[in-house]
Amino acid sequence: MQEHDKRLRFERLILPHLDAAYNLARWLTHNDQDAQDMVQEACLRAFRFFDGFRGGDSRAWLLTIVRNTCYTWLQQQRVGELTIPFQEELHDVECEALNPEALHLHRIDQQRLREALETLPIEFREVIILRELEELSYREISVIAHVPLGTVMSRLARGRKWLQRYLAAHMNEEG
Repeated sequence: MQEHDKRLRFERLILPHLDAAYNLARWLTHNDQDAQDMVQEACLRAFRFFDGFRGGDSRAWLLTIVRNTCYTWLQQQRVGELTIPFQEELHDVECEALNPEALHLHRIDQQRLREALETLPIEFREVIILRELEELSYREISVIAHVPLGTVMSRLARGRKWLQRYLAAHMNEEG
């Protein structure tokens, strides 16, 4: 009966986070099949060591296992991938080497972001523009907008959340 209870508890606490686990694995491995394999391996490890889970954030616990599983696999399979330094000129979004499809998708994303920014209430939009596009410090924005520093931080957080929701909703409509 104890094994049955363990399985039920595991299903209740861990399985709801499989999408997040896959998402992380996909970003780390850059491959759907490898990501699925990593999530499966991580879930097996998580179940094997589930007795050691002492509560808390089960999502973070699973994602830690997924991350570790992916990094172990990458060290074994793609040694060079973990040691490739970031080179601005090679990874720049505006690099001329991008193919036409990538450039088109980038333009679509920029347009979608512009539309999202336009939906923001002005007090959020101004701080987002000043911070993200103009790269001003919080203190500079505080002076420009004539609001306390805490208000700038609050508006940035709320504006970013607004943008996230808008973009997620519109991505769901298209997909």
